[in-house]
Amino acid sequence: MVNGLCGLIVAASNHRLYVHGLHGRLAGPFALAVESGECVALSGPSGVGKSLLLRMIADLEPARGRVELDGVDRARMRAPAFRRQVTYVAAEAGWWTDIVADHMAYPDRARELLPELGLADALFVAPVATLSTGQRQRLALVRAISQEPRFLLLDEPTSALDPEATARVEALLARLRAQGTGLLVVTHDAAQAARIATRRLRMTPAGLENETP
Repeated sequence: MVNGLCGLIVAASNHRLYVHGLHGRLAGPFALAVESGECVALSGPSGVGKSLLLRMIADLEPARGRVELDGVDRARMRAPAFRRQVTYVAAEAGWWTDIVADHMAYPDRARELLPELGLADALFVAPVATLSTGQRQRLALVRAISQEPRFLLLDEPTSALDPEATARVEALLARLRAQGTGLLVVTHDAAQAARIATRRLRMTPAGLENETP
């Protein structure tokens, strides 16, 4: 059991994101660490709070505790700047305008990622309403990764994908890891966790436990 520690630490080389005593609607406080180039897979029963924990880390859910990035309190940072560095991708991401390209802050970078995920270039200018669930899920990843975040918090990133598309996403995550991106990935798929993770945690109502493959 690891939640006896007093917070959550995500670290990348000499740059660190600290979350101290993070808790809110979860019992908490929880503690874990993700280092640069590491992928931590987080599993656990439905409803235990995995998605909520990611949202709390990403400053998208009210929580008590202190979050610091490079020694600076998150409360002193502009929220968009923090979220560009610590980026959350929901299993069902939101879309707020009609055309895919309008959601991309860095369209050139985003467009370059499409072939890697098996997405046709035409989808970049497609109406969101015409996309399949799997296409939306992959395009949400494109949107996040094109911002070049230091940490990605991914909630079931392949839940709507077939095996071929899943393999493409996992290959992309491996490339990001090799480039130094830290990954915290919620997954219910034990086989996927074994493939992608350098370390595995299981969330229970009592806290976080190290999970042995």
